[in-house]
Amino acid sequence: MKRRQLLTATSAAALALGAGAAQAKEKEQKFNWKLVMAWPKNFPGLATSMDWFVQEAKKLSNGRLNITLYGAGELVPAFEVFNAVSEGTAEMGHSTPYYWKGKIPEAEMFSSVPFGMLADETTAWFLEGEGRKLLTELYKPFGVVPFIGGNTTMQMGGWFNKEINSPEDLKGLKIRMPGIGGEVYKMAGASPTSLPGSEIFTSMQSGVIDATDWVSPWNDLAFGLHKAAKFYYNGWQEPCGLIEILLNEKALASLPEDLKAIIENLTQALNQRMMNAFMHNNGQSLKVLQEQHKIEIRNFPADVLKVFKENTAKYLETFAGKSAIAKRIVDSYQSYQASQVEYAKNRIQFEQSRIA
Repeated sequence: MKRRQLLTATSAAALALGAGAAQAKEKEQKFNWKLVMAWPKNFPGLATSMDWFVQEAKKLSNGRLNITLYGAGELVPAFEVFNAVSEGTAEMGHSTPYYWKGKIPEAEMFSSVPFGMLADETTAWFLEGEGRKLLTELYKPFGVVPFIGGNTTMQMGGWFNKEINSPEDLKGLKIRMPGIGGEVYKMAGASPTSLPGSEIFTSMQSGVIDATDWVSPWNDLAFGLHKAAKFYYNGWQEPCGLIEILLNEKALASLPEDLKAIIENLTQALNQRMMNAFMHNNGQSLKVLQEQHKIEIRNFPADVLKVFKENTAKYLETFAGKSAIAKRIVDSYQSYQASQVEYAKNRIQFEQSRIA
């Protein structure tokens, strides 16, 4: 009996020792990853937030998770970020879903919807509602896992070298406008295109395009778009701009649980940090554009906005018919937005009071 107990105790000790050794080895393992971005290095808000992200990942992991950043065009072009992560060329990516419209048509709904939810509402839908689950389902066949990766908040309506006074002025307009906003312009007779940020200024300056959206006053000022266009309009097309962190599914699975937890928590911190940065800098940058560069902010006429809104509704109806998951995405998004409408009336009251 004593001998049996001794053998049992010895076996248990050996197992515990083996498990402890495995855990210790896991704690010592280092992961050296690549992260490709859809924007240039040092780009305000988007790339600069990622500088913080990789530093925090290294610090919180005690040097076990080391991520090297690559700007658009350094390792892969901006519009190849998804493929790079899917194929394992890079373990991570930083981008926005509507860039993959050609590969995954349903993805564009996640970046932003004209006249749709604001940044805080979209974040809540993604993290607390069905948004993340639906995007994960879309990316699953490609071996890519999405995490929240930031938000650019409300975007401006864009820079124009042609004044928009009526719906007729939209016909033949050559405009850089990705996502659903671009489809809405197309329905109004414009010719939308999608260009990476690095090509926008020269395309405006040379007349290849008549108008462009980019992001917001902070980014637009950094790009010098006020030097290439005459008119700056308030927005309607992107009430927010959801940014994603992409992870290669196999690379993610290779991480120990504590590093997975770091990524989960750090991406959500990144989201809030980026929103803070855009809110802080947009107001200051808009003031510089108005006071130093004498840029006049214009509103689209009511009949133009009416066309935009009607076309958005038509497009979403057509979009929902593309596939079963497209309908689920539209239904989920619109249902969540409807649930926020009553509370949004309270927001409007606050906004009207402080603007007056």
